[in-house]
Parts: sequence; C-alpha cells; structure tokens
Amino acid sequence: MKLLRLKLNTDFRSLQAGFEVDFLRDFDKSKMWDFMPYCLVGRNGSGKSNILEALAAIFYHIECIYLTNKPEGFDENSYVEEGYVEEGYLEDKKGFFDSTSCKPNEFELEYRIPVKWKMVKKTFNEMEGVKWDDLTAHIQITKEEGKAPVIKCLNKELFDSENPKQELTRLEVKDILPEYVVGYSSGENEILSLPFFKMRFIHYDEYEDALRNETGYSQPEGRLVYLDNQYSQAVFLTNYLMQDEAILSPIYNAIGIIAIKQFRIIIRQDVPIAKFRTEENTTALRADELEIDNKDVFELTYNLKKRPEVQTSELKAIDKLKQCATSQLFDAENKVLYLDYFIDPDKRNEKGELIEISEMKKAFQGNFEDAFELFRTFQTLLTLNLYEVDIKLKQDLYLSGSLYVNETVPTLPSDKRIMRFKDFTIEKQGARDDILSKSLSDGEHQYLHAMGICLLFKDTNSLFLLDEPETHFNPDWRAKFISTLRDCLAQPRQKNMRELLITSHSPFIVSDSHEENVLVFKKDDKTRVVTADRPGFNTFGASVNQITLKVFEKYETIGGFANSVYERLYERLENGEDPDALIQIANDELGDSVEKVMFVNKALEKKK
Repeated sequence: MKLLRLKLNTDFRSLQAGFEVDFLRDFDKSKMWDFMPYCLVGRNGSGKSNILEALAAIFYHIECIYLTNKPEGFDENSYVEEGYVEEGYLEDKKGFFDSTSCKPNEFELEYRIPVKWKMVKKTFNEMEGVKWDDLTAHIQITKEEGKAPVIKCLNKELFDSENPKQELTRLEVKDILPEYVVGYSSGENEILSLPFFKMRFIHYDEYEDALRNETGYSQPEGRLVYLDNQYSQAVFLTNYLMQDEAILSPIYNAIGIIAIKQFRIIIRQDVPIAKFRTEENTTALRADELEIDNKDVFELTYNLKKRPEVQTSELKAIDKLKQCATSQLFDAENKVLYLDYFIDPDKRNEKGELIEISEMKKAFQGNFEDAFELFRTFQTLLTLNLYEVDIKLKQDLYLSGSLYVNETVPTLPSDKRIMRFKDFTIEKQGARDDILSKSLSDGEHQYLHAMGICLLFKDTNSLFLLDEPETHFNPDWRAKFISTLRDCLAQPRQKNMRELLITSHSPFIVSDSHEENVLVFKKDDKTRVVTADRPGFNTFGASVNQITLKVFEKYETIGGFANSVYERLYERLENGEDPDALIQIANDELGDSVEKVMFVNKALEKKK
C-alpha cells in the first residue's frame, strides 16, 4: 500500500484537530511502486510517533469491525458486565468493542493499494488499454463522531462495471486493507503497542475457538503484528533458515554473523482447555483443575499436530518442526517435547562462494513453503503463551486506551511457556568460541531484528510502523540503515507496494532520504500546535551538520559542556583579557571544531 493523506478532525495525543499530512503527493505518483520509506523527524515530543500510533489505532479499529473470528462478548452485540464501561464508551454499552467509537474518533485517511484479480469485474475488452499490473484502488476511509467508519473506493469504476458504487461491501473491504500492519518500537512506546497487544489476544481467542469447534487452524485472521523482543529469536532463525544468502549478507556482514550452529525448541503439551465454556472452566484456575485425559478437555497444541484418528498425509505445524529436527525427545511424564537442531555448514568452493546450502536448511525449506509460513508457525506457538491470562484482564485490555501493557500482561516463567527457544548458538567473527545469541549487544540485537522484520514481510503489500528502530546503532550502522534496507528489500519476488514509516532522531537517516520522503515535525511553544512539513531543502546527500542545523535546529556542533567552555572564553575576551592567552587555552583544552575556528577568528579580530 501507499499512504496518500491523513487528516485528524479531533485531538489525538499531541496532535490537534485539523492536523493533516500529505504522504504521496500528485507530482510524486510516478514513484508509487518504488521503495521509498518515509522518515519522520523532529525533537522529542514533537508528535512524530503520534502518527504511527494513530495509524495503528485506525487499522485496528477497521480490522475489528470486519473480523470474522471475534472473541466471545467482544462486539456490541454482546453483553458487558457492570464495571467494564470506561470513559469514551456509552454507559450500559453492549460488548467491549464499539464500531462507532475510536481513538482518534474523527479522521480521513486515503491510500492506494494494488487491485486483486478477483476484484476486477470487467471484460478484457473493457479493460483494454489498462495496465493490469499497475492497477491500484484509491481507498478513502472517513470516520465521524458517533458513526462507524465509511470505506470507499474512489476509482472503482475503473475495474468494476457490475457494482461501481464507491462504498464497499464487507467482503470488498477485506480485499483492500493492507495485507499486514507491522509494528516495532525499540523503546517502550505503550500507545503504539496497545492495539497490537489487543490483536494478540484476539489471535489467541481465535485459536482457542478453533480448537473447541474442531475446525482446524492455519494462521490468525487479524493483520496487525507487533514484533517486539520476544520475537527476536523467531525472526532471526526464520530468515537464516529460509532466505537467500545474497539478501542476508548485507545484514550479517555488518554484525559479523557467520552462522547459526544449533538451537532447541521446547513445546509443552500438558495445558488443558475445556471443550465447553462454563463459568468454572474459563477462570485462571482452569489449568490446575482440568485433566487432559478427560473426554471433555483438549490439549492446547492439539490443533497444531496431526490427529491419529484422521487418515491424512498433511503435516501440521509441530509435525513439520519434528520433520526438520536432528533429534527429538518426548518426556511422557511431563508431556514436554524437545526438538534439537544442529545446523551443518553450507558447502562452498575455494573462493568461499556458496555451492550448496546445508541439509538443515534444505529440511526447513522442504517442509515450509516459504519464510513466512515458518514465521507464522513460530508466531502461533508464541501466541499460545497467553493461555494463563484471565478474562478480567482481557476485558480491561480491550477497553483500555492507555493501559501500560508491559506492566499488566504477565510474563510467564520459562518453564510455563508453551513454546520457547533454548541453546541458540551462533558463530561470530572475532569470537574465540561459539556464543549464545543472547550474548549479542543491544545494538546487534536491534539491527538483526529491525532488518529481519522488513525481510519477512518484504513480499507483501503491507504497512510498516517502525518507531526509532536505530536507537542502539553506532554511527556507521545509522549511516548505512537506509542503504541496507534497500539492498534487502529492493527486489521482492513479486511486484508490490510496501509503505514504511520510520521515526528517527538520526541525521544520517535523513541524509539517505529524498526531501519528498522526509517529514519534519514541529510544535509551537505557545499554541502547542503540531505541524509536519517537508524540510524545504535537498536532504539527499546533505551533510549531517546541515541537517542537524536545519531540521533539528541544533546550531552547535559540539557537546553542551564543551560549548560552555567557549562561552566563558568569549566572556573573558570581552572583559579585555589577552587574546593570545585565550587562544592558547582553547588549543590546549579543546579539540578541533567549527566552534574553535570561530573563537580563534574572533580573538584575532579583537587583537587587531
């Protein structure tokens, strides 16, 4: 997808009603299919992260309206117990989700997204002259106070003569939403993560409902995916096992990753889920009170394993992982499955060129269709770690607009998790022995994770919301961030539209972005009004000093403490002290800088 415009008609966080930002403008539309991430920059508190938060909240709201699988008691057709009505919701409102109430509650959003073949309702003759591969739907979503959002396709007549009406039906809406909305924050942006965490619980309940109804399960319906640190090992492993070496090389060379040597997957199979919901068996105590051997109880991972009573050759997620394992052990007493993977090296010629991938990689690539299927397997298993969260906490989370998720959602101890990785060992340049992946620095983890997220979803028409992904990077990695992204993502397997928004304080990232892809956020000190405009100069290839001056309004090129030394030297110069002596002090105490040149020139003028 490609964003065109966002306008907020009500206050949202630090953004006031009337705030509007244009993304892809009319004169830039020739670049619609190009990979061109937007860089949102500005001082702390200027409102740049609020754009990511607004987009995440909007797509969560739309998603919840059109989901087929919803938790019991979720929408307005279900009763809400007394005490779960919060400010912003009508009293005695039924359900935890109200399609007419959203934060932001009034907005206008427009974007372009490729038209799927099944959406085309015209004959070949009617489509003559239209480049089908370049055909995009112009989508407009508007939300007014007290009303559900209205979703239209403004150019529907181009590809649909059967029903050219702009307002879309329920089935049509599901085809024009981004394939995925992917969120990541290097810090603790709770407001950005909140809608994604809500979607995680919807994913879990969807799985549990499929388990109870015995309908089978492949992957979650909801499109929102938040890839925080608990997914870092899954992202790293998936890419290493499934992606081409040429795509991974720019990332691994920067960090010095040579190979993943081994890892273990541990899957608990002793968690019972009652087949029928009752007041007694849907409490947090259910796992302690139910016996798996009971005929009215399912084991939680049951949907991810081949069923003995069903005659089929189709392998489920856990079966595929077992197929790839070097060795496996099932602890029958505790019902725990241990899968060990020892990764043999790739075969190379004398020049170090790849001849043949390892047998372990062949096993994974033979059992999983692509990297995305493997990642979805890990995602589903990790989602099951939410099994102990009780209904009351879920209800609080669904109703919340500002809940501190990390403090509220309990983190299970390792031995209680349905799935976890262990003994994840890598070979790294400069290390005498193999090291555990957890031994990597914060910056190395962040670099692998941020790049890995983009790699996983590179072949989808998705929206990426990355909140300050480079905070732990050294200057060299910051300077190479955009170019590495381009190296990894520039050649998708198929033509698609990926929209990537990055908030940042790094002038290096701005210097690698064209002016039309840089949005500078400023907040007026008196009115508190936030604006977002292009920088007004050619940022691509501009020096870090110029960007620091013009974008961040930082006039000094040195630290504040060092600058205070110059302030005292200027004061002494004005009070008549010997210029030569003061120049000598500057040379002795301070390094070379623009500030030193300016002071020396000022002192020489004073001497004359």
